[in-house]
Amino acid sequence: MRQRQRGLSLIGLLFWGGVIAVMAVVAMKVFPTVLEYYTVQRVVDRIAAGNPATVPQVRQQFDTAIQVEYSIQSIKGSDLTVSKDGNDRVVIEFAWDKEVDLAGPVYLLIKYRGKSR
Repeated sequence: MRQRQRGLSLIGLLFWGGVIAVMAVVAMKVFPTVLEYYTVQRVVDRIAAGNPATVPQVRQQFDTAIQVEYSIQSIKGSDLTVSKDGNDRVVIEFAWDKEVDLAGPVYLLIKYRGKSR
């Protein structure tokens, strides 16, 4: 009895190799922006946990954190929205848009939004 061969042909291998390569390039370009978002979230949570008294104090603490956290480049202290919730706790909100250049005229737009916990 003859068994049917199974596997990937050369054309299939090249196709899937190309798909994986494109996905890897996109992931490598997007990863630093995601890392920046989580860094901003961590800094904002740390500042809000201290419950600063004034808005300028929040912005000054964030600008100081930017000098330490070199990965934060898309947002400044002046871009933060600071308010208080019903329990008189500080709530810090932030938002920015990031365009990632993929190839030629093709861009990926990522809208980052977040607030302190």
